[in-house]
Amino acid sequence: MSIHIKQCNLEDLQTLQEISCETFNETFKDQNSSENMSAYLEKAFNLKQLEQELSNMSSQFYFVYFQNELAGYLKVNTNDAQSEEMGNDSLEIERIYIKNKFQKHGLGKYLYSKAIEITQETNKKKIWLGVWEKNKNAIAFYKKLGFVQTGAHSFYMGDEEQTDYIMTKTLM
Repeated sequence: MSIHIKQCNLEDLQTLQEISCETFNETFKDQNSSENMSAYLEKAFNLKQLEQELSNMSSQFYFVYFQNELAGYLKVNTNDAQSEEMGNDSLEIERIYIKNKFQKHGLGKYLYSKAIEITQETNKKKIWLGVWEKNKNAIAFYKKLGFVQTGAHSFYMGDEEQTDYIMTKTLM
């Protein structure tokens, strides 16, 4: 089983947009209206937005490859790039997205391990994320990794307000 990871840069912008739209759509299209999906994809994953995120020194993106094929990606944030005010001792996992055909190959755990490595390298004490309250598989995955729900916040999918659970894990 061949898995490797590559940090993204501005040259990867188009590929990042493609995999972002593909994985988000695969994951959430069945539970949301096509209008709200389209509105969200255009807002969150347009090239200007992704370029801004890639250029932010407090955000990092990593592609994960399985058998030399792009399978998904990770986005982590520190400092003011975090989507919630969680303090400078925290790292946010904003996205772990894996294409459906690569699910169940351990890639989510592989990307999570990369996030833990970054957390330790940057001397952060906590790692946290937001996960949609209806995404039961992701919630179970994070609970198995030792995350606990510590709050909730609103997430807007187009014009629909949804609830994301905030899950946190304190590192030693």
